[in-house]
Parts: sequence; C-alpha cells; structure tokens
Amino acid sequence: MQLGLKRHVRVEVVPGEGTYVLSERSITAFEDPRVAVVAPLLDRPTDFRSLVTAAAPHCSPDDVATVVGSLHRSGLLHQGPAPAGGRAEAAYWELAGTPGTGPCGPVAVRAAGGDARAAERACVAAGLELAAPEEAAAAALTLVVCEDYLSPELAATAAELTARGAAWLPVKPHGTTVWVGPVHAPGRTCHTCLTHRLSGHRGPELHLRRALGRPAPRPAAETGASLGLGHHLAALECAKWLAGHRHPGQDGVLAFDTLSLSSVLHPLRARPQCPSCGNPDLVADRVREPVVLRSRPKGERTGSGHRAVPAAEVLRRYGHLVSPVTGVVKGIERDDRVPDGLHAFRAGHNHALGPRSLTDPARHLRSESGGKGMTERDARAGALCEALERHSGMYQGDEPTVRATWAEVADRAIHPERCTLYDPRQGVVPFDPSAPVDWTPVWSLTRNRQVLLPTALLYFEAPRLPGLGHVRADSNGNAAGSSLEDAVVQGFLELVERDAVALWWYNRTRHRAVDPATFGEPWTAVVEALHASLRREVHVLDVTSDFGIPVFAAVSRRTDKPAEDVVLGFGAHFDARVALCRALAEVNQMLPAVAGVTPDGEGYGCPDERLLSWWRGATVAEHPYLLPAEGVPVATAADFPVPERADLLDDVRAAQEAVAARGMELLVLDQTRPDIGLPVVKVLVPGMRHFWARLAPGRLFDVPVALGRLGRPTPYEELNPVPLFL
Repeated sequence: MQLGLKRHVRVEVVPGEGTYVLSERSITAFEDPRVAVVAPLLDRPTDFRSLVTAAAPHCSPDDVATVVGSLHRSGLLHQGPAPAGGRAEAAYWELAGTPGTGPCGPVAVRAAGGDARAAERACVAAGLELAAPEEAAAAALTLVVCEDYLSPELAATAAELTARGAAWLPVKPHGTTVWVGPVHAPGRTCHTCLTHRLSGHRGPELHLRRALGRPAPRPAAETGASLGLGHHLAALECAKWLAGHRHPGQDGVLAFDTLSLSSVLHPLRARPQCPSCGNPDLVADRVREPVVLRSRPKGERTGSGHRAVPAAEVLRRYGHLVSPVTGVVKGIERDDRVPDGLHAFRAGHNHALGPRSLTDPARHLRSESGGKGMTERDARAGALCEALERHSGMYQGDEPTVRATWAEVADRAIHPERCTLYDPRQGVVPFDPSAPVDWTPVWSLTRNRQVLLPTALLYFEAPRLPGLGHVRADSNGNAAGSSLEDAVVQGFLELVERDAVALWWYNRTRHRAVDPATFGEPWTAVVEALHASLRREVHVLDVTSDFGIPVFAAVSRRTDKPAEDVVLGFGAHFDARVALCRALAEVNQMLPAVAGVTPDGEGYGCPDERLLSWWRGATVAEHPYLLPAEGVPVATAADFPVPERADLLDDVRAAQEAVAARGMELLVLDQTRPDIGLPVVKVLVPGMRHFWARLAPGRLFDVPVALGRLGRPTPYEELNPVPLFL
C-alpha cells in the first residue's frame, strides 16, 4: 500500500526544535526527532518497505511504524494511490472532505434569461466536463442561469427539471448582488418552496406589475467582472456538488454583494404544505378539524403574561424565518426614534393593512409589524411573533372554501354583519346576500361544531369577490402563542381589550385613573421617567368593561407646546399587572411617530392627514375623556384580584363562560401554518366591538348604560366623531 502525506500539507523541520506540518488551516508540531526523519520522506507516496529503507540507519522499522501511526492519528497521512491532477487541486478537494478525485460526471448548462455561454466557459475553467446537448437530460447536475429567480422562464425550466427528477442549481449573476443556489434535487427543497418565500418580499413590485398590467423590469447594474464572478461562483458550486462535497450552503441562497465583498447565506427549508414537494392539503385538513384544546399549565408570569416559552427560546426557535430572501420576515430592526429604554422593534409590512403599494407603508401608524415589551429581548420576540402571526393570517390559496350565496349556507353560517357591525349611516357598501362568495369553516367552542364565515373576513388579502362589500379581514382577535391554548387566550383578550376601548372612546365616558406604583413593577417608573425625558406626561385609565377583565388605556401627551401629540396604548389581561404593562408597552410602541417632533410642529413620522390633524389639534382639555375622572378614587392593584387559575385551558373555559353569559358565541379559526410552526389563531365573538368605528346598534350603546356610566344610550349623532386611529 502506498503511503504519503496528504496533498494539502507539507513539512518543515527546525533542527534541534521539532517538526512542523503546515496546511492552509493549521500547523501541527511534533517534538519527536524520529518524525523529523520520517515525515519528509512521505512528501511523495511510497510503500512501507521503501520508507524503512530510506529512514535507516536513523530509525528502526518499529520507529518508522510509530511515526506513521502518529501521522495517521493526526489526520495527515494519505493511504493509497496518489490523487489525480495537480497537487494544489488535490489539496483543495482534501480540505473539502472528498476523496480528492475532484468532480465526477458532466454538467449541463441552460439559460432561463441568462447567458449560458459565459457560464459554460466558467465551468470549463473549473475543470468540469460539459454534457453534450443530446446528453444534457442525463447530466449529473444542471446549472441554470437566470436574470431573476421569479422569472417565468426559470419557473418553466424548474418545472421541467423537477418533473424528471434532475438535480439542478440556479444562479443569478446579474446585478450588484450575485445569487447562487440552492441545489434542487429529489428529497431536497424545491423551487416552489423558494419562490413562495421570495414572492412575500416583492409586494411593491407585484403591486406595480398589477397596476401596469405588464412586467416592470429593473435597469441592469453589472460589470464584466461582476458577471464573471457570478458565473465562476456557480461553476465552483457545481464542482463541489459533483465532487461529492456536501455543506449547509447547498440548502440555501448565497447572496454575494460585489460592492462590499460580503456574503450572506439565506437558508431554505422545505414547506410541508408545498404543492410540489409536500402535502398541499395540510392547511385545509387542519382548518376542517375540530379545535381540540388540552391542559396547558401556565409558565412563569412576566409583563407579557403566562408565556410557556421565554423570549430567547422564541428567537432561537423561529429565527430561521428572518431573512429578506428565504424568510417570512425580512428583518427585525430597532426603532431608533425613541430612547433605548422604550423598547420598540419593527419587523416588516403589516399584512393586516392590506396589499402593499409603493406609497402606503409610510402612511399608516402601524404600517409595519411591531414588537413591544419590558425588555429588548421581549420586544424583539414580540416583533417576530406579530410578523409571523400576520403572515399566518394571509390568504395563500390552500385554505378550505365553499363558494355559495348566503341562502345556500345560512343553516350553517354566521351572517358577516354580525361581526362587522357597521351602521348603514356610515355609508359602507353592504354585503350582498344574493352574491356567491367564498366561505371558510371556523370552530365554535360554544356550540362544539363548525360554522361558516366569509373567507374574506378571516384571511388578509383574500380574493375580493363581487358582493363582499365591506367584508374584509382585520387583525382583531388574531393572536400567536406558545401553544394553541395560549393563542386562543391572547386572541380573546384582544377582543375584550378593543371592545372595552370602543365603549369608552365612542361614548366619551370618564374613567378612574390607575396608580402604576401600587403594582410593584419597577419598570412602570422607568417608563414615566423616559416619557418625561421626551417632555411628555403619561397616565393610565381603567376602561374595564362588563366582562370584568382588567383593560387599561395609557395616554401619553406632549407638555411643552400647544400641540400635545397624544398617543395611546391599550392592554387587557386576567392579571391586571400584565394588562398595565401591556398598555404602557403599547404606548411606547406608538412613540416613534411623534418622538422627533420639534416645538415648531415639524418631524412627524407618519404623513397620514387624519393622524396629523389629531396630533396637531387634539388636547386633553378638548377631549376630557382622555383624562381621569374627577372626584373618583384612583384604582390600585388591590382593586383587581388575580384569578387563581394555573392552567391556560381554565382561562379558555372562563372566556367561554363569560361570552355565553352575555348571549354570544366564541369562535376559533386555527391559522397555524405547517412551515411556520408558531401556533396562530383568529378568535371571533360576533357582537363584540372593534375599536375602529363600528357603530351598529348593540353593545356600543347598551353596555355603558348597563354599567351605570350613562343614563341613556348615546345617540348615534353624538358618538365620538374621531375614529380611533391605531
């Protein structure tokens, strides 16, 4: 058997000191003088007998065997014939972990809007064998050059290659950032998984394409050198695959910025519900199943509630979903417009606002998904979860639907106007009961059966069929949680919060103040001090409704100029301390839009005219319902006993009982996506109010009277004319 040092190492002997074996990655030192004799003799392959002869008389055969064993254990020895090719090339493949023989098998090169000839030249320069045209279908790997990973040409090529089970590698050498990968092959992620992720980040571009009725190509931005780099990176990746080298980068998109010479690997995971490589019925099957809730002991209580999974674990578990290429969330960024102690993070477009245009995102106070919390980690995790929640609530085409008119499904459906609650005087387009629309099943925890609601009421960006009128999905009751039970509780609490806020806001009733200092939470004092540093004053109102679940409204206003820039934050929870922390965290989340305003009224962070009118014109003197009621004792922590329930399932049952006691029904739609994994639900209680202007008869008028806040229902004409703007 031939013995020799591996091709990627060489020997240097320092007399009287030791022997050093060098490679690109390390230096291994040996003090044994016998190594100084034997190792240099292994620079060329030889057999053991010849090695013993050459080492004599300085080393005995046993000495030689000892040195060979030591070199072998150190991973420096090659046994067998010398690798083919040049020494440097063999060294490269050794470091890659392959046998050192280099690429095996031909590569085919195809163009899907790109330059196949330039890619072929790069492959030849990399020592690859090109498949003849008539043998391309049998090539071990196909390199596909394109100008855009979402181009129709690449989609058609991908479909063909996937259908015949070929392994192939896409590359985009064009532009300032080169893309290479992933390798698509049977049993690996497919192109459909990739394009699903990519499309989610192309909202403005897709909007422009729809608006123009044609593609809107981007101008070319490249040089011969950048193109050549892209082709050669792809050729190298082909060579590694054909040599048998496997690495995690082959499961993702490598984005190489030719301007900064930096690269980022964007991992891609297969989507279990992918119509090409998974089971496309997974989502529909989940929605059609009963929502089965189980015992779920509560985790440690924090300012965010009884979450069983801490923020650090949330970020670790779902962090792979953050990527501007292969992720669901483009990125999570701190909002630097507020002091560090007021933790606020942004995580991309808020799908609850509808499809993205080129101008809309900056015009909404909540145009992006956001995170709030008592700590930076909580706020970052909150931003991630809200973005994943919004994504899970988007219509993606695999949801179960039944197209029918209201009359055809009335025996098993709920009329959408019981949920939307618009008054005809608001001038919205009504739902047309004679028009066929799509309906989706939701689970009634109250009746223990499926009922139908319009799909457009349940999922963001669902198809807008004629007859839907004002029926459109919003985020009310959408919630993510550490478990399905947690998500249901959080969704219900959001309904309670917004319902209570609507009763207060539109009736303009006065409420008692809440003393944060009595709750034993030091963070609340930090919030007050940080608001003061922005020349703002913050106070909290108790707006708890007939449900008896603590609901608080935090009001923050500027105190050093006539325009008070009033912003609001709300929180609800069975535990009043959690409700308080949530309200204060949310008011912090609203601050970036007004934190940079100068005394002369410039610097607002949101150009929406309705908001600007409110910030520039509204004062607490003109809107006294924003102030604590006079002559009423301040609420303290002692006024809000915490229910003794140790299980989230008990909280769900308490919610069911509270809803049933008021003659209403608790509905749950499981929106958990198999490729996301985060439990997400939409909770609905027909009859409860959104805090947006939903002014039909019902709770909005009746409950304030029943609670003794008002002596008579507020006439429609006397309701607060300012729609709540969150």
